[in-house]
Amino acid sequence: MNDFFAQMSSQEFIYWTIALVGSGLFVILFIVTMIGGGDMDMESDMGDIDGGDDGGVGFQFFTFKNVVAFFTIFGWTGVTCIGNGMSTGISLFISSLAGLAMMVLTSALFYWMSKMVQSGTLKIKNTIGVIGEVYLPIGAKRSKMGKVQIKVQGSLRELDAITDAEEDLKTNSIIKVIDVVSDELLLVEKLK
Repeated sequence: MNDFFAQMSSQEFIYWTIALVGSGLFVILFIVTMIGGGDMDMESDMGDIDGGDDGGVGFQFFTFKNVVAFFTIFGWTGVTCIGNGMSTGISLFISSLAGLAMMVLTSALFYWMSKMVQSGTLKIKNTIGVIGEVYLPIGAKRSKMGKVQIKVQGSLRELDAITDAEEDLKTNSIIKVIDVVSDELLLVEKLK
């Protein structure tokens, strides 16, 4: 192994060192992420460029993972360029460009993945028009609040409900949500 490094120019040695160290860190980050340690707080140490405050992660460019990705691709691209006989300037330019492209791709990947995650917050307006079932009896003409079970936003929810119907809605009656009375209360009607 020493003979391998001894025959290299200083530029080749630098590229190989960056490539191997970057690859080693990449493998460690990959393993840590796979076993559940991917939430380490390395991201906040480097800052970020936020693409807008939508309550989510935002577009993070300068993160630890992105810097590791930059140096890994920078190193391997440099090794390839030097191996193909390219000059120092061209190798440096192409390596830097490839590293920056990898940072952009990694940032975009994590940004779009964060957009795909659903928050568990119920948007009560999404319940209008949904069909469900009475779980706890509901009193006629808003006399007694009951509960309904409806599937909304991909999960089964149990919510408080009232009705304007002339008769009580018994357990297991099939209902439809017709309006939202408040943040936590639905107006329902029995399906005929």
